[in-house]
Amino acid sequence: MKYVFVLFFLLLFGLDIYSKQWAMGSLPIIHWHEGYPFGGIGVFDLGSVTFSLNFVTNLGAAWGLFAKYTGALFIVRLGIICGLIFFLALFNKGKMPGFPIWLIITGAIGNAFDYWRYGYVIDFLHFTFWESSFPVFNLADTYITLGAISLFLLTRAMPRAAQT
Repeated sequence: MKYVFVLFFLLLFGLDIYSKQWAMGSLPIIHWHEGYPFGGIGVFDLGSVTFSLNFVTNLGAAWGLFAKYTGALFIVRLGIICGLIFFLALFNKGKMPGFPIWLIITGAIGNAFDYWRYGYVIDFLHFTFWESSFPVFNLADTYITLGAISLFLLTRAMPRAAQT
């Protein structure tokens, strides 16, 4: 069972890396106001909600925050990854669900790998909602978000005695 768990997260990491490579090689670099909304390749348009593929580089964290501090941000990312792995290995002892934390770790490693390899993170999934652009993101960001939401929901559902 442990090996299936490891293989699953290696598969997620591989999908993230492959999807970013695909985006770099396949998506045109178009100015934001050329082509399908904001210069991307349209996937669907439901009127008030659109989804497109847009190649974007991100020097910062979520929404491009801290883009001027790329080196410090990389160190913080590595610290968070190491801290979460350290927590799971030494302190968790089955009290908190490990799956959501491993999702967060996998996503964080994917984005840290991008920064280490390219000097920026590759984003390419883009939604607009009622003509408001949602920040462009990638699979690693999705893993982090799903892990954080799952962790929140699972810890809220746990009995108080199990959380201590």
